[in-house]
Amino acid sequence: MSNRGRMSGNEAVALAIRQIDPDVIAAFPITPSTEIPQFVSRFKADGLITTEFITVESEHSAMSACIGAEASGVRAMTATSSAGMALMYEVLYVAASDRLPIVLAAVNRALTGPININAEHSDSMGARDSGWIQIYSENAQEAYDNMLMAHRIGEHPDVMLPVMICQDGFITSHAIENILTEDDAPVRAFVGTYEPEHHLLDPETSVAIGPYGVSPYVFELKRAQAYAMECARDVIIDVAKDFEKTFGRSYGFFEEYRMDDAEFAVLLMGSAAGTGKVAVDRLRGRGVKAGLVKLRTFRPFPADALAAALSGRSGRGGRDGRGGTLKSLAIMDRSEGFSGFGGPLGAEVRAALYGRADGLKTINIIYGLGGRDVRVEDFEDLYTELDAMQGMEARDIPYVRSLGQREG
Repeated sequence: MSNRGRMSGNEAVALAIRQIDPDVIAAFPITPSTEIPQFVSRFKADGLITTEFITVESEHSAMSACIGAEASGVRAMTATSSAGMALMYEVLYVAASDRLPIVLAAVNRALTGPININAEHSDSMGARDSGWIQIYSENAQEAYDNMLMAHRIGEHPDVMLPVMICQDGFITSHAIENILTEDDAPVRAFVGTYEPEHHLLDPETSVAIGPYGVSPYVFELKRAQAYAMECARDVIIDVAKDFEKTFGRSYGFFEEYRMDDAEFAVLLMGSAAGTGKVAVDRLRGRGVKAGLVKLRTFRPFPADALAAALSGRSGRGGRDGRGGTLKSLAIMDRSEGFSGFGGPLGAEVRAALYGRADGLKTINIIYGLGGRDVRVEDFEDLYTELDAMQGMEARDIPYVRSLGQREG
C-alpha cells in the first residue's frame, strides 16, 4: 500500500536505502549529498538496517570499498556529489569494467572551479562515458522510485553494470515535496536479493576480478561492456513495467508532456522539467502548441526511441504520447561542454536525430549553470524563440546560446 507523506529528495533516497537494506554502504560526506549517509548512519544506530556502514577518508576510498564489497558477492551502495564524484572517476571505470552493479546516489552539483555548491550536471556528465547506467530524476518521487528500480536493472544477468541515480542538488535534494512511498515488505520483495553468478568468496569457483588487461583481451572486454549497456535498454523498460504493475507509477526512457500535437518543444533532464511543464500549460491556454520531453535515461542513450518520438513515428520508451507535427526543438543542457557547439545532451540528441527528423529545427540551450534560476517566464520566452525559428533558414539559427546569462 502506498503511503502519502512529505520529504526531500535526500530523505526519499535514504528511505529507499533503508528499505533495500544493502549489505554495505561506504561514503564520505560532501554537500549536497551529505544528508544521505547521515540518515543511513542514524538508521544503523537505531537498529533499522543490518547494513555494514563504512566511514572512509575520501570518495575514492568509498568507491573502492564498494568495489571490494560487490566483488565479494554482496550488494553495495554509496552517495556523492561534485568534486567527490570527480575524485571517484578513476574507480568508476574500475567498477564498470569489472561488471559490478554498485548503486550510486548522485546529487548533482557544479564541479570546481570556481567553487560552487549548487545544481549543475557537470559532475555526472564528466562520468557519462565511464560505463555506468545514468538515470535522472525530476523530483523526490522519481528519486525514490528510480532508487527502488536501480538494483533490479544493474544486477540483471544480461547487464551487470553499476547504476547512477541522479537528482539536482538543493532543488530536489533539499526541497520538501509531497511523495508516495511504499511499505517495506513489498519494496524488498520487488528489489529481491542479490545472487551473483561469480564472486571472490565463492569456494567452488576460482575467479579473478580486476586483473591487468593485456592487449589481446581488452578490446573484447570493452565491447562486452557496450553490449551489456545495449541490453540494459530492454531491462530498464521491463523493470519499469513490473514497477508499474507493483506500485502503480509508470516510467520509460523519457516522458512526453503534451506532445501529441506539439509544434514547439524543449528537451531536458532533471528538476527544470517541472518549471517547463508549467510554461507549457500556460502556453496551451493561449493556444500555443507547446510540448516538453523529459529525458530520464541518459545511459544507455535511447537514440532510436527518442528519434522516433521527435520525428512523429511511434517509438518504445515514451510515457504520455508521441510527437506529431514538431517543427522546432530546444535541447537544454545544465552543463557546458566546452566544445564550441554546446553541451553533451545537445550533441547526443542531434546525433540521434541526424537523418531521422528532416525539417526539424534545433537549438542547444545552456542554462542553470552554478544553480542559476530558470523561471517559467524564461521557458515562455524560449517557446517564442522556437516559433520565430520557423521563419529562419537553418544556417541562420544559432547552434547554441545561453539562457539567463547576464549581458556585458
